[in-house]
Amino acid sequence: HANGLEHADIHLERRVLTLPGYFRPTKLWDLLVMNEGRLIAALEFKSQVGPSFGNNFNNRTEEAIGTAHDLWTGYREGAFGEQTRPFVGWLMLLEDAPKSRSPVKDQSPHFPVFKEFKNASYAERYNILCRKLMQEQLYTVASVIVSPREAVETGEHGELSEMTGLRSFISELAGHIAAEAARTWMV
Repeated sequence: HANGLEHADIHLERRVLTLPGYFRPTKLWDLLVMNEGRLIAALEFKSQVGPSFGNNFNNRTEEAIGTAHDLWTGYREGAFGEQTRPFVGWLMLLEDAPKSRSPVKDQSPHFPVFKEFKNASYAERYNILCRKLMQEQLYTVASVIVSPREAVETGEHGELSEMTGLRSFISELAGHIAAEAARTWMV
């Protein structure tokens, strides 16, 4: 509302967070912004705590890629009607712990692992994932923030890079909302 869409609907309740999919009937999002029947923003919030960072990283990666591909294919096929591209955001909160910050070794017996993943910690891997999700235009913004378990009361957190940080996420969303407000106002 502060960015010009005073009448936009911000949906947080489970019963109104579903969008149609292309490869599946529906997808439940964590937050939707709608304005005059148009999808303005769809956001996915994820978190991960230890100790099992390995399996969870791979599952989160596959889920993020599949969710985005499903949404954009549905968009292309008219699932949301004729409208401008919505903002699609993915935000990961990762436990800042020794195991999420320690280098991880991988083995690929047939082909080499991409160099950016060699000895990268899970925190670094999430940062790489977020950069690649944006580079491939699967998400408007993908961010990872790290926070120690004991910061549950204080909200203390850190960012791994400016590009994948919370400030970038928020400013890109605010800019998208302001652009939609300008389009709506001009009509």
